[in-house]
Amino acid sequence: MELVTPDAGLLFWMLLSFTLVLIVLKKFAWKPILNSLKEREESIAEALHAAEKAREEMEKLKADNEAIIRKARAEREKILQEAREIKIKIVEQAKEEASQEAQKMIELARVNIRNEEAKALEQIKAQVADLSIRIAEKILREKLGDSTEQQKLVEKYLNDLQLN
Repeated sequence: MELVTPDAGLLFWMLLSFTLVLIVLKKFAWKPILNSLKEREESIAEALHAAEKAREEMEKLKADNEAIIRKARAEREKILQEAREIKIKIVEQAKEEASQEAQKMIELARVNIRNEEAKALEQIKAQVADLSIRIAEKILREKLGDSTEQQKLVEKYLNDLQLN
C-alpha cells in the first residue's frame, strides 16, 4: 500500500517542486500569458466595437440609400409627369398649328375660287359682249342694208339726243 499512500518526504518534495514551478511560472510565464489574454480581450472588444460601429454605419448607409432611392423615384415621377405635360402641350400646339394652317389653306382656296369665278365671269361677259356685238352687227347689216334706213336711224338718235 505504499504506492497508494505517499510518504511525508515525497509530499514535501512534491510541494516544494510544485511551489518552484509556480514561482517560475509566475515570474516568467503568467505575466506574458495574462498580457496576451488581456490584449486578446481588448482586441476582441475593439473588434466587437468596430463591428457594432460598422453595423450602425451600414444601417445609416442603408437608410441614406433608401432616402436616395425614394428621392430618385420622386424625381423620376416628376420628370415623367413633366414629359407627359410637355407631350400634351406639343400635341395641342401641333393640332392648333395644323388647324390654323388648314384655315389658311381654306381661305386661300376661297380667294382662288373667287378670283377664278371673277375671271370666268369676265370671260363670259366679254364673250357675251362680243356675241352681242356680232349679233347686233348682223341685225344692223340686215336692217340697215339700204341707205334710207340708215338715214332714218341717225335722225331718230339725233332727235333723242337733243331732247335729253
